[in-house]
Amino acid sequence: MEEVDERLLDGLAERVSDAHSYLHIEEKRVELEKLDEETARPGFWDDVPRAQRISKQAGNLRDTLKEYAAALEALDDARAAFELSAEDEAFAEEARVAASSLDEMLDALELSSWFSGRFDEGDAILTVNPGQGGLEANDWCEMLFQMYARYASSKGWKATVLDAVPAEVMGLDRATIQIEGRNAYGMLSSEAGVHRLVRISPTDEKERRHTTFASVEVLPVLPDDIEVDLNPADVRVDVYRSSGPGGQCVNTTDSAVRLTHVPTGLVVTCQNQKSQLQNKEAAFRVLKARLFELEEAKRAEQIDELRGERKEISFGSQIRNYVLYPYQLVKDLRSGVETGNVDAVLGGDIDQLVIGYHKWRVSQ
Repeated sequence: MEEVDERLLDGLAERVSDAHSYLHIEEKRVELEKLDEETARPGFWDDVPRAQRISKQAGNLRDTLKEYAAALEALDDARAAFELSAEDEAFAEEARVAASSLDEMLDALELSSWFSGRFDEGDAILTVNPGQGGLEANDWCEMLFQMYARYASSKGWKATVLDAVPAEVMGLDRATIQIEGRNAYGMLSSEAGVHRLVRISPTDEKERRHTTFASVEVLPVLPDDIEVDLNPADVRVDVYRSSGPGGQCVNTTDSAVRLTHVPTGLVVTCQNQKSQLQNKEAAFRVLKARLFELEEAKRAEQIDELRGERKEISFGSQIRNYVLYPYQLVKDLRSGVETGNVDAVLGGDIDQLVIGYHKWRVSQ
């Protein structure tokens, strides 16, 4: 960051003031007070799902208020160090560090404010499916699956594998993970769509360049109070033996679960939890989210906003290109954000692409 002066500090102070407004700090304080009163009432934990939902909501509010308070403190520190630097130059570096830290805090607060949708603050269910490309597509499916798992880990989010089906030769036939963390759904909504990979095929003896596709679906984990038209009598439940790494009893008991929603034809599978009961609960969670998405699309009579525009998983429909050969470049075709550090991206370092997409989205 540039050297600290009055002008820079005034600009940061203005950003802090703006944050107070767009984060609705006073409203959040009142809301948190009410939630804290509710959690202190006798019998609050009698309804566990509701109590967990309220506790999580209160935790998110508390986090935002703490982050705003930290920004105010950083502004005071920067101002104090700047004033002292007039007498002692040693404080100039302290002022620069405090201002730089505040700048990063404000960027994070601004980013958080973009996620004001109904489910943005909540958890996400992310599914990767291979598209055109045969064996290459299965391998690409696994590469994306690993990329998102690593990204979740880098954000401090919890990632639970619900379904990861190994393909016959290499890679995965499909993969579904539940990602739990603050703004997980809002952040990861940037990833919904078709992803295109260009590289030298590891399975081609002539080492020719191949183009491969996979699609990513992102759904919110719905709160318990969201009503979905799901009649258990309309769901066929099949159990079978898990086909890959998972929890206990894999390949020794029929723990995997497949749900078929007969009226819509939607099929959901889950096999990576430790028991048949856990797989069934997870599968119903995914089915509920997909049915909600379907209902929303019908009501709106427009392109589904929860998952993004559905397109064929092939050339011309991608949202992002990952080129490994003849040059190295990852480019998001919506925001225009690009990077040549392909290895870092595939290793889970996708914040630049995710945040770049949301900056583009809010500017539209």
